[in-house]
Amino acid sequence: MAQSGLSALCLLPVATAWTLETMAKKAHISIPMLMVLPSLLLATGIIGYPILDLAWTSMQEVSRFGKLQGFVGWENFAEVFGDPLFYASLWRTGIWTGAVVAGTLLISMPVAMILNDDFYGRGLARVLVMLPWSISLTMTAVVWRWALNGRSGLLNATLMQMGVINEPIEWLAEASTAFTVEILVGILVSIPFTTTILLGGLSSMPQDAYEAAVVDGATGWHQFRYITLPLMKPFINIAIVLNVIYVFNSLPIIWVMTEGGPANGTDILVTYLYKLAFRFGQLGKASAISLIMFGVLLVFTLLYVVLLSRNEADAAPEDEVKGHDE
Repeated sequence: MAQSGLSALCLLPVATAWTLETMAKKAHISIPMLMVLPSLLLATGIIGYPILDLAWTSMQEVSRFGKLQGFVGWENFAEVFGDPLFYASLWRTGIWTGAVVAGTLLISMPVAMILNDDFYGRGLARVLVMLPWSISLTMTAVVWRWALNGRSGLLNATLMQMGVINEPIEWLAEASTAFTVEILVGILVSIPFTTTILLGGLSSMPQDAYEAAVVDGATGWHQFRYITLPLMKPFINIAIVLNVIYVFNSLPIIWVMTEGGPANGTDILVTYLYKLAFRFGQLGKASAISLIMFGVLLVFTLLYVVLLSRNEADAAPEDEVKGHDE
């Protein structure tokens, strides 16, 4: 008995140390979670409540004044999916989002690389590139609508003075021309934000990698392809996700310039939704479209994150193999 008691006393410090270590690990895990919890609950409430309210409204018959008049189930969704304008707007939304995001990235990357170089007047150049970001989209769209006016627009006047055209062009009178112009304006207003993200990534690049590449005789294209692009992937991914969300939900440019016309030819989902809600008073259908738009963005974001995670997981073993070979 005395021997077993002595053994227990000898093991007591070990058990105590193990218990304290376990508690410390649990505390180390739980304390950060507790610190994040208030913000998480707040974000859940701010985002979750409107979504739940939207889902409930989409299953109601709603008067044009916003009064709920009865539960109709999936009837609003059935009407939306039975409307040809919905599919046309959905297709046009995909073109609008893809073209604006791709064009913005293609232009913002070289702009960011130029602004990252050390040259005289770089500070002023950065200010000039970022300046359009401070102007509201509505004001920008109003200016472009005036500039593209077929009768007294600045663009027609300039082109006629230069001898490029002989008579004024109605830029916003045809859906194909108007939609193309709106895409170009969308790219223009998205460049400052995207350039800021990419410039932040370029500023954090390790310069010793470029110095070693120059010593090895790498050209500018090889440096961009094998150093800049791989290191810029996280920033490019952030720019893609944020731009897709912003452009997908963007209303001012198309609404101010053409209001989805002519003949609904430039409607995207958000302008189609706006017309249903505030012009035709069909708030139930508008709520259903809002929920569909939320679902589309959620699915896109989740798929994009999953694909990125898989690519990173596939790239990790290759890096380990290269490290062992070296």
